[in-house]
Formats: sequence, structure tokens, C-alpha cells
Amino acid sequence: MTRPLIIAHRGASTFAPENTLAAFQMAIDAGAEGVEFDVRLAKDGVPVVIHDEDLRRTGLLPERVADLTSDELANVDIGSWFNTKYPGLASPKFAKQTVPALIGVLDLLKDFGGLIYVELKCDEWNCVDLVTAVCEVIRDSPQLSQIIIKSFKLRAIPEVRHNLPNAATSALFGSEIMHYLRRREYLIALAREFGAEQLSVHYSLVTPRLCKLAAEAKMPLTVWTVDDPVWTMHRRNLGIRAVITNDPAKMLAAF
Repeated sequence: MTRPLIIAHRGASTFAPENTLAAFQMAIDAGAEGVEFDVRLAKDGVPVVIHDEDLRRTGLLPERVADLTSDELANVDIGSWFNTKYPGLASPKFAKQTVPALIGVLDLLKDFGGLIYVELKCDEWNCVDLVTAVCEVIRDSPQLSQIIIKSFKLRAIPEVRHNLPNAATSALFGSEIMHYLRRREYLIALAREFGAEQLSVHYSLVTPRLCKLAAEAKMPLTVWTVDDPVWTMHRRNLGIRAVITNDPAKMLAAF
């Protein structure tokens, strides 16, 4: 059985500020077989690539992403925090990194042949708007066949399928889901109920039985976030489709 594909979590985020063009380029250069990133809506309805709902951590500003336009976010420095926190990895070019629009990230990836995982970061009040905006960006994209749209907000999945029936979708689950489910196999039923074709789960949820049931259900399984190559090596024969990691170069070197 082949090893899992190695997917870069928010780019090569061990060595560059997450969700920036620099991090995605570094992932490509490292040989990553896919990239993963988060998308939110800016004030002007443009989907932008950033994880947090505000800029406190990566932009060192109090503003919420939803309160700024995409043009304003394109002028926010989201790299200097990385230089300060990790001086041994600092680079002057990181201070020039700003919040990219989804369309800008896809443009950077135009010659990239790997998978592209787009995580929708939304709440009940803006879920439909975010799905609609993202689907409009990728609808005519030549990269559509590479894109997998995923979300913890499972109601986003049927919205994606309504807007863009040929888009691949994945149900996203963290470890806390087991506070509500008695058995891991219920993850598959829940994903199916919302129309997802794939599963994306926290590494703590992975068991041989879950992998077997996912394979029987023909639901490709992606695991996040794994930075230990030994973990992946020990599970390389379970049929996991892909592993999302902050350090794709280290993970690839292990195989």
C-alpha cells in the first residue's frame, strides 16, 4: 500500500508565517503534495486566507477580519510576528507578507499539481455568504479538480454541493467530537448525512477500524496535524489518503 500524501498545513508553517504566499511557496519548494489553508470573508465579501477571526495573533492588531476590506487586509503585516517569535527562522521578506485573497493564493498555485484543501471558517450568520463567495472564485478555475472544500461547520457542505455540485467536499472533525459520539464509525454516518465525500480528522481519532470503515465506505481519509514522521510511518499501511503537516520537508524525508 502506498504512503499517505504529504500536505502542507497553512503552507510550510514551521518555517514561514502561516497562510502567507511565502509559506505556500516554501511548501511547493519542499515538494509538498498538497497545501491546506483557511478562508474567511472580508468586509467587502471577498474570501481571504487567514485562520483567526481577528488580527491579534498574526497581525498584532485588534481588528476583526470581517470588519476590514480585502484591500485593507492586503496592507496588514502578518509576518513580523513570526520573526519576533522565531528569531532563528526570521527573514526580512516575512515582514512584507500580508493577508492574501483566495484568488491570489490560487494564482500562486496555478502550476501546482497537488491537492488544495480549502477550509471554510464561518459562523451560522455568514456560512452561506462564505460558501457562495468561495464557490464563485473556484467555479471556473482550472484547479477545481484539485480542490477539496472542508469545514467543521458541517452545514456548509450541502451549501457547497448546492452551489457547485462537482466540487469535492470533506467533513472536518476534531478530537472533541467524541464528547458527542459514542463510536468513531459514527463519523462516517455523520459525514454522509451532510453529503461529504471525504473525511478529515484529528490524528487522535485515527484507528485501524476507522480507516477500514472509511475505505469500505469509499471515503478518502485525511489526517491532521501530524509533525512526527514516526506516527505516519507506523500507520502507512492503514489506507490514509493524506497527512497534513506543518513541516512537509521533514515528513517527506522520512519516506
